[in-house]
Amino acid sequence: MKKATVLKRVCCLALFATTVHAAENPNILLVMADDMGWTDLGCFGSEIETPHLDALAKNGVTFTDFHVSVSCSPTRSMLLSGNDNHIAGLGTMGELLTEAHVGKPGYEGHLNNRVATLAEVFQQGGYHTYLSGKWHLGHEKGTLPFDRGFESSFSMLIGAASHWADMQGIQSMYHPAKYSKNGEFLERLPADFYSSKSYADHLMDSIRENRADGKPFFAYLAFTAPHDPLHVPEPWLSKYRGHYDDGYEALKIQRWESAKQRGLLSKDAMLAERNPHIKPWEELSEDEKAIEARGMEVYAGMIDAMDYHYGRVINFLKDIGEYENTIVIFLSDNGANAFYSNQYPGAGEEFQVMFDTSLENIGHPWSNYAYGPGFASSSAGPLDKFKLTVGEGGIRSPLLIAGPGIKSGLQSDAFAYVTDLMPTMLELAGVKYPATYKGRNVEPMHGRSMAPILNGTKTAVYDASEYVVGTFEGT
Repeated sequence: MKKATVLKRVCCLALFATTVHAAENPNILLVMADDMGWTDLGCFGSEIETPHLDALAKNGVTFTDFHVSVSCSPTRSMLLSGNDNHIAGLGTMGELLTEAHVGKPGYEGHLNNRVATLAEVFQQGGYHTYLSGKWHLGHEKGTLPFDRGFESSFSMLIGAASHWADMQGIQSMYHPAKYSKNGEFLERLPADFYSSKSYADHLMDSIRENRADGKPFFAYLAFTAPHDPLHVPEPWLSKYRGHYDDGYEALKIQRWESAKQRGLLSKDAMLAERNPHIKPWEELSEDEKAIEARGMEVYAGMIDAMDYHYGRVINFLKDIGEYENTIVIFLSDNGANAFYSNQYPGAGEEFQVMFDTSLENIGHPWSNYAYGPGFASSSAGPLDKFKLTVGEGGIRSPLLIAGPGIKSGLQSDAFAYVTDLMPTMLELAGVKYPATYKGRNVEPMHGRSMAPILNGTKTAVYDASEYVVGTFEGT
């Protein structure tokens, strides 16, 4: 009996130790959308069905005044470094570097060695580190995700490409698109590749592979949806047919009113005026209206599909018993994109002849369509402007955070910035940021932890008088 009692006590102590370890070392699932507007989620006032992300909002904290950079790679560099993009090496997107930028510190066009990445710090802190999806922080050997701390990675390395297996870039300079897996370039993608599905699949495979060793994981699921080209399979391709026939001005008003009803805005919040670059809907021809509406239908389908595949990852974590010990963070890298496809540098008429962007083919393989400023403005809802501008529609992103120790059903109107996410994640995980990494000095993080808001002990990250964000130096 004594032996059985001792054994029982040992088992109880082991269980207690495991529980304490789990509480101190949560998994982190970081999820990012690409070029998604502030009101494109159901929980932010959208008519698009996003039940899994809406559930994340319900179970955690919704931030209504969270800000990012105006474009992809500057935001991603700050997210993964906790530092200003000019320090991390992406003073502007690599595609926008001018002769004045080239060779200057902070404009390397890839994550430089002045910073330690989120993956490197987590890896040093005893975590598995996984990336599946968009990188856009270097596309040459030595700058790939595998080189910056991700032990398992399947990544599109450039800014945007086809969501199908054809690897078609959206600009001649990045065509065909570059992909890598675990530090090696890929010559082809699986025949059944669709971005949101395949990135979710790889992430789940990575988590499953190492699950038995008991180490926590940091997993970065970087969707390329809903960035153009607008592509989505059925049933999402047909799901929103006819939903946007009233046009982008009517949708913007609808989103504005819905955001106010949900308490995301004050009741007296004004609607931003129509941007002068946007042609009034009633002045479009019937053919123009049909194409514009079709683009928004496919865009909505892409967000719906992204939510579905995100939901698959959440259900997988529940199935393997990891969900309750996982902190989930969701954001977009910037606001909605207002360009049409033929307005990109290196994407003029000679390049566009490769594609079939007829009304009937939008959304299918070998189409190359972006939905333009009208519906991009609608995606911002009440906010002004869109991606590549410092208007709120360009730099304000939805942010949702939920998990162990985090308040449920809380809305925070506190101002926060993308550099705040890395210190937040490290604090929640109990991982320290180093002063040196692999023998080199690294810059201290620029951001500030949001953990006190998440646990309900504070209501603000910054005082109203504090200067927080840096500047964007683009074209």
